[in-house]
Amino acid sequence: MADASKPFVISAPEPRTLELIFSPEKLAELRARYELYETDAASVAGLDDALLARARYVLGQPPIPSETLAKMPELKAVLNVESNLIDNMPYEELFARGIHVVTTGAVFAVPVAEIGLGFALDLARQISAADADFRAGRELWGGDGNGRARLLTGADVGIVGFGDLGRALNRLLAGFRCRVKAFDPWLPPSILADHGVAPATLEDVLTQSDFVFVVAAVTSENRGFLGAEEFAAMREGAAFILLSRADVVDFDALLDAVARGHIVAASDVWPEEPLAPGHRARGLEGLIHSAHRAGALDVAFRQMGEMVLEDMALMDRGLPPMRCKRAERETARRMRSRPVGKN
Repeated sequence: MADASKPFVISAPEPRTLELIFSPEKLAELRARYELYETDAASVAGLDDALLARARYVLGQPPIPSETLAKMPELKAVLNVESNLIDNMPYEELFARGIHVVTTGAVFAVPVAEIGLGFALDLARQISAADADFRAGRELWGGDGNGRARLLTGADVGIVGFGDLGRALNRLLAGFRCRVKAFDPWLPPSILADHGVAPATLEDVLTQSDFVFVVAAVTSENRGFLGAEEFAAMREGAAFILLSRADVVDFDALLDAVARGHIVAASDVWPEEPLAPGHRARGLEGLIHSAHRAGALDVAFRQMGEMVLEDMALMDRGLPPMRCKRAERETARRMRSRPVGKN
């Protein structure tokens, strides 16, 4: 039976589930504080007008066309439990009405940064490659096995994109005393400098770095902006580590650069997921493969639920959300990420 005393929440968090996002205790708290209507994302736009009219919050990132939004006079926020924004709702109308659009993607920053650091150390010291050689009986002992090894400590490092993930990565790199440059056209140089990194052009990041970490989101302006020319400009033997989205890279050009031995690389994301069994990337030496698993930790998912509950409590009191990251009207519609297919 409906409880009109509780705020009404439309819950469509797929591919996440409430049980994934919330601990049992936090899920019980959610159900105690709110009336939940659980559905799938594709069904939200077609819900009964009476249900839409009551909704204070939408949990998830379902398609919400303008005609559906017009039926939701009580809506205060869309709480996106992915790490990216999809162009599937009229953001200008949401912002004009003062409806918050927030994301919980910050929970992935530390897990992804940590695995990125692991990729860098592996590429620098050929850890996984040496393990494979040892298993195959072709290991090289002592200094013979370090012909291509280098130190991360004191290295020139470039970061492409300096949002939550770039900043988490920079904090981890601090202990290695790296010389860090960063390129992010959406930030003023002073913010980069405040974090102890040198503001740089994309060209400088690529040409002057031993390790390049790409953590930039996909936008309408930057699809495939790292291509053959950019990879050719990188230092011989440099490491390229892709942690954000595959669409920022011309993947064929990346694989070509690795195949000819110009650079080594690691990637957690791919142009198609899962990657086809016969895809040439699978057998390519000099490339570390990761199946889009960098951020998919239970601790990160559960943090999502905590953030959502805290921000909903604030908005219930007429205050703005503070834990989740608020989308900006100037940039929301420029995002071009694909929805995640698997947690």
